[in-house]
Amino acid sequence: MIRLANLADLDAINTIFNQAVEAKHQTAALTPITDKQRLKWFQEHETDRYPIFILEVDNKVIGWYSLSPYRKGREAFDHLAEVTYYLHKDFQRKGYGTKLLNHAINTAPKYSFTMLIAILYGHNTASVRLLEKFNFERWGDFPKIALVDGKYYDHTFYGLKL
Repeated sequence: MIRLANLADLDAINTIFNQAVEAKHQTAALTPITDKQRLKWFQEHETDRYPIFILEVDNKVIGWYSLSPYRKGREAFDHLAEVTYYLHKDFQRKGYGTKLLNHAINTAPKYSFTMLIAILYGHNTASVRLLEKFNFERWGDFPKIALVDGKYYDHTFYGLKL
């Protein structure tokens, strides 16, 4: 079941996000997020315009996604949302990412979005495959700008016109 996130989901959201931090190459964050930081993120997330959804299986949060502003405060981009998604490590490559992204694509127009953008490492093949499955197009790269463990990686933009 996919539903709007609430305060009670923050621990699971943070656990899943921090798994991605620890795995490296799934997020540009290099330091785990604290519970206090996650609460602040949730409180500042304007969920009436930029929602956060969680995916539950057997009453356990196993994934989440958010629609966030792209270049907040720049009104020319108000029709565009950045989609970010994460799955618990034990539930990856089992079709749950497809469920999350499908929900995001179908939900975004209800919040008046006409385009989605996903920003990721160019070498994150699992996310690239998922995005391309839904006809996201590669819109561009910032080559070799992300520095992780002494190596540089591309920051890649994918977009979908809804």
